[in-house]
Amino acid sequence: MNALRVAIIGTGMIAEVHARAVRTVGGRLTGVLGSRPERGAQAAGRWGGRGYLDLAELLADTPDIVHVCTPNATHAPYVRALLAAGVAVVCEKPLGLDGAEAHELADLARHAGVVATVPFVYRYHPLVREIRSRVSQGRLGRVLLMHGTYLQDWMLDARTANWRVDPALGGGSRAFADIGSHWCDLVEFVSGERFDAASAQFALAHPERPVGSDHAFGGAATAERPSAPVETEDAAIVALRTRSGIPASVVVSQVSAGRKNRLWFEIDGTSASAVFDQETPETVWFGTTKGASILRRAEAEPSSEQARLNAFPAGHAQGWGDAFAAFVADTYAAVHGDAPEGLPTFDDGARAADIVDAVRASALSASWETVAAP
Repeated sequence: MNALRVAIIGTGMIAEVHARAVRTVGGRLTGVLGSRPERGAQAAGRWGGRGYLDLAELLADTPDIVHVCTPNATHAPYVRALLAAGVAVVCEKPLGLDGAEAHELADLARHAGVVATVPFVYRYHPLVREIRSRVSQGRLGRVLLMHGTYLQDWMLDARTANWRVDPALGGGSRAFADIGSHWCDLVEFVSGERFDAASAQFALAHPERPVGSDHAFGGAATAERPSAPVETEDAAIVALRTRSGIPASVVVSQVSAGRKNRLWFEIDGTSASAVFDQETPETVWFGTTKGASILRRAEAEPSSEQARLNAFPAGHAQGWGDAFAAFVADTYAAVHGDAPEGLPTFDDGARAADIVDAVRASALSASWETVAAP
C-alpha cells in the first residue's frame, strides 16, 4: 500500500503516542498543528513534517488522514471542518462533549463517506481478542456476570492541575468519560452484550484544584495561579445492566494510589470465567470449577483473532504501544478499502458518549438511568 499522508492536530502526550504509531505503521507525517504555531513547529521538529500555522494551511497540504489529539471541547469543531473537506479522521475520545454532539459527528462522517475512527485501542491486545473469540464460541457458557475496575492515581495530589478538570474544556464527566468509557467499550466488545441502564455514584477527592494545566502533574495554587472549585468526579462506582438482563459493575478512579493504568475485567459464564488485566497483557486467566489456568499470548493454538494481532513470538512482550499501532494500522487499511474486524468507528464513539451521559445522569439523579439505544 502507498504510504498515507498524515497530519496531527495536538502536541501533548497522546499526540506523541499517535505520532509514534504513525511512524511504526509506515505513515508519512506531513505536519503538526498546535495550539500555537511555535508549539506545532516544536512538535514537528521532534516527530517530522512541518508546523502548520492554522487549519487552513493543514488542509491545503492535502493530508489523507488527520489525527485529532486536542482537548475534548475542540474535537467537534476540528472534526466538522475535516469531514467537510472529505478527509479521513482519527479523533481521540470522547468524540463529543455529550451524546448529541458525538452522534452529530458520527452522522457527518457517514454522510462524508470517509473513514472515521476512535482509538479504543484496548480492543487490540491479542489476548482480548482471544477472550472475545471464546465468548462468541460459547466456551464460557452463558454469561452470568461482568465486573471490573479501571484505576489510576495521577489525580491523587490536590495540587495536580489539568484542563480536564474544567467542564468547559473536558465535559461534564471527567474520570468516567476519560477511562470508564474505555472499560465499557471493551467489555461490550468482548462480550457482545450492550448496556441499557446504569446506576452510578460519583466521588470527589479534592473540592478545589489549581486552575489551568500543569504538564508536570503538579504545581500548587499561588496568588498568580489561584484555585477553583472542582465540578467533575475523581472516581465512580457504576452498576450496569445489559439488554439481556446480565448485571455488571465497574469501579473507576483516578485517585487510587499506586494504580497507574489498571484496566481489569472479568466475565463469568456457566462453564468458565475469563480475566484480563491491561497491566499484564501477555497473560489471561481462565477459571473453571476444576481449577484455574493461565494462558500466555501466542501459545496453545491461539484463535485467528488473536493470531492476527500477534506481532512477536511468544515470550517477546507486546503492550499498549503495540495495541495502539495495530489500531492505527487497521484505520489506515480501512482508508485503503479494507474492512478490519473490530475497528472502532465514530459510531462506537457515539455509543460511548451515550453510556457516559446515562452514568452522569444517574449520579445526579441517584436513580437508574436508561442508556440511549444505538
